[in-house]
Amino acid sequence: MTDAPLLGPVDAPDLSVMSLNIRRAMEGILRPRRDRWSTRAPAVSALLATERPTLLGLQEALPRVLPVVHRALGSTYRRVGHGRGPRGSGEGTPLVYDSARLELRQSGQRALSPTPDRPGSRGWGNLIPRILVWAEFVDRATGEPFLVVNTHLDHLSARSRRRSVESIRHLVREHALPAVVMGDLNAGEGSGAVRGLLGDGDLVDAWRIAERTATPMWGTYPGYGRPRRGGRRIDWIVVTPDVRVRAIGLNARRFAGRRPSDHLAVQSILRLGKEPS
Repeated sequence: MTDAPLLGPVDAPDLSVMSLNIRRAMEGILRPRRDRWSTRAPAVSALLATERPTLLGLQEALPRVLPVVHRALGSTYRRVGHGRGPRGSGEGTPLVYDSARLELRQSGQRALSPTPDRPGSRGWGNLIPRILVWAEFVDRATGEPFLVVNTHLDHLSARSRRRSVESIRHLVREHALPAVVMGDLNAGEGSGAVRGLLGDGDLVDAWRIAERTATPMWGTYPGYGRPRRGGRRIDWIVVTPDVRVRAIGLNARRFAGRRPSDHLAVQSILRLGKEPS
């Protein structure tokens, strides 16, 4: 494949946004070689260094992957969000952002449960803790404020997914800003969770309003195989209607014959409004 990025770094007023289920970083001789973190880490590094998103939402991120992510992106990148456990440890869904471009105004993390302020809490049918991480930024180039939400919904409980998207919609309404929601929803188009997320038009599927599509709309979870049309799209970027989606695509690239993850990265180029002064 070509060395050219799929969407690549962008200049203001555009923002490059990527959602990536980075896959739990595990080792072991019983694990297929292509799935081991030691195999995948160089491909993750190459993907991020090539695309250099302004904003990156990770899912299944164990602490050991974060040094690789930050080395690939560079010294101006910062992170919000921590592990989903009661003491903030373990797997997380962090937001990584370029602080040279974006000023962090405030951020937070919520459990996707009936007790969102209690770390590690569960409910609604999810057997493991599920979380969202949110942040309000101001674009230093344009002065535009906006909200970003990153999440990873439960893989087993449809009820948990439906209740979780209600929580996300409430958060977006609460902040009343242009918003970007991304993550592994473990739900495809037509599911109750996605219908609930998009049903009232406050949030829209970035694929459906994109001015340009850089790839086919493949399923986003091909394992480590070839992506295919008609596969289930479970990794999403959705936006409020006041966000312009200039381009979108799925990164199916291999690096030295290796895939970064068993999921495809979802990438978009967004614009919030006015040109930089």
